[in-house]
Amino acid sequence: MRLTFLLVVLAGAIFYTYIAFVDLSFMTRSGRLGPGFFPRIVGVIAVIFIAWSVFDAMRDRSARGLGGTGSNWSDVFVLISLAIGYAVLLRLFGGFIATVLYLAIALSILNRGRHVQNGILALTIPGGVYLLFDKLLNANMPPAVFDLPF
Repeated sequence: MRLTFLLVVLAGAIFYTYIAFVDLSFMTRSGRLGPGFFPRIVGVIAVIFIAWSVFDAMRDRSARGLGGTGSNWSDVFVLISLAIGYAVLLRLFGGFIATVLYLAIALSILNRGRHVQNGILALTIPGGVYLLFDKLLNANMPPAVFDLPF
């Protein structure tokens, strides 16, 4: 199941990267970085890391033989529920707060027992994304129904 999931994610990353290279320009007419700069970097990095994970999963599968353990559908439902919950949170509270809440919940489920590390990650990753996009690149975060004062 892991290999199938990774192959689907790899196909999505390749499609994303293709769109970033074909439809988005790297530079603007004035010589500044264009809308394709960041998506191209993210796409190439995503394809590299996901392809690495696919090869790793294939190596593990061949080392274990073709017979593996049964798939764990409860993890699939948890991840789907987390994704739907994040979409709802994103609409209600906007990008920063929704990502902090999502990461806090997801990490408490998937990375049990490491409360300090989970708290640091749940605050620093959305904080870094907020500073990068909203302050440095002057690109707005997703809007919210309940607006924040900052």
